[in-house]
Amino acid sequence: MVDALPSDEAFPHEAASALIPTPYGMFDARAFEAASGHVHLACVFGELGDGRSILVRLHSECLTGDAFGSLRCDCGVQLRSALRAIAAEGRGVLVYVDGHEGRGIGLVDKLRSYVEQDAGADTVDANLRVGRAPDLRDYRDAAAVLRSLGVRSVRLLTNNPAKIDALRRHGVAVDEVRPLTTAAHLRNRRYLATKQARFGHVRPAGEQLAQLPTTSVDVGSLLGSPVPRPDRPYVVVKYAQTLDGRIATSTGDAKWISGEPERRVSHGMRAGCDAVLVGAGTVLNDDPQLTVRMASGASPLRIVLDSTLRTPPTAQVVSDAATTLVLCRPDADPNRRVKLLAAGAAVREISPGPHGLDIAAALREMRTLGVESLLVEGGARVITSLLRAEAVDRFVVSISPTIIGAGVEAVGPLGVTQVADGVHLENRSAYLVGDDVVLGFDVRPGR
Repeated sequence: MVDALPSDEAFPHEAASALIPTPYGMFDARAFEAASGHVHLACVFGELGDGRSILVRLHSECLTGDAFGSLRCDCGVQLRSALRAIAAEGRGVLVYVDGHEGRGIGLVDKLRSYVEQDAGADTVDANLRVGRAPDLRDYRDAAAVLRSLGVRSVRLLTNNPAKIDALRRHGVAVDEVRPLTTAAHLRNRRYLATKQARFGHVRPAGEQLAQLPTTSVDVGSLLGSPVPRPDRPYVVVKYAQTLDGRIATSTGDAKWISGEPERRVSHGMRAGCDAVLVGAGTVLNDDPQLTVRMASGASPLRIVLDSTLRTPPTAQVVSDAATTLVLCRPDADPNRRVKLLAAGAAVREISPGPHGLDIAAALREMRTLGVESLLVEGGARVITSLLRAEAVDRFVVSISPTIIGAGVEAVGPLGVTQVADGVHLENRSAYLVGDDVVLGFDVRPGR
């Protein structure tokens, strides 16, 4: 059923327009003033032609997620994913709907709601506790904007069934619904689960990485159930190895042990954590970026354990846009420190330990910076040091159907002389990902 459409006088009216170049392409940004005082921004890509079957995203305003990249929600990731999808399509519209902050309760009450969430309430009950409805959003203006642009029917980018119903009620046909793939973060898993359970949202496909060719992978099950401690983050060690247990050849080459589907899982795991950690040897041998490129999610803080500051300022882990922290000894070369700072990295001193840096002190430093979940991707010295310090909570290992003989082992000596004294694992998750097998385990406490 279509609601009675308002008169033309009540429609939002176009007030201004300008071209905006974005990382995804050139958008025609058109501002529409509504009778309510809100200004909705229609970002139009390409020619809309007859207005039929246009790829459209109605994006609710979210200052914290869109502008600041808050990990409490997936709004910023959805915004960027939608712009990318529309540009790839060659034509489409993203309507940025003003007045929808905090599902319509406004920024102040949204922050108050966050306090209630931190006290244990889900997002629905938190809104109720601050005296507001769970969702106050109205899409009448957004539909009117689309009609003003000549849009007659849409293929809607959304996980929210309320948007589908609202467009149809307000005179815009929905030909197709395309869920937005996002990779869940450990900080917003409960938020996403609440949207699914209490609002009927589609489960974000990135949580299961549904496009994998052979199977769906629940990245959340691989990451486990994080319980950060006051003195250190929740630590997940993840690496890829050959069938004969090597993470690199004898010359240090590790590209690529695993296949592309497995690497997409790795990127999904990065998107799920606050930070990703490697040692200086991995930086020098592999020159990794450590960003999220194969999953729709936020790139984590990148941390390099580098006691003597061997990381070159031209390394990819330093030179692109994501934030990088290098931890070193107090006596590290000051000239190298200056060069890394000039390249945009942060450098912090950590007391030395028997095998480079004091691992416990490094983890305490990360925790003071707000890192609650840490993904460790190597190399062998770092993994071994963490195991020696009994600072690993979760182990994820990808096994590739390749044999290389002599090479680099993932874990060095731990001083174990009896099997009973080894590091024992439990709560297995297992997936076949392309040609690789991915296994996840909790580390049993009390080695």
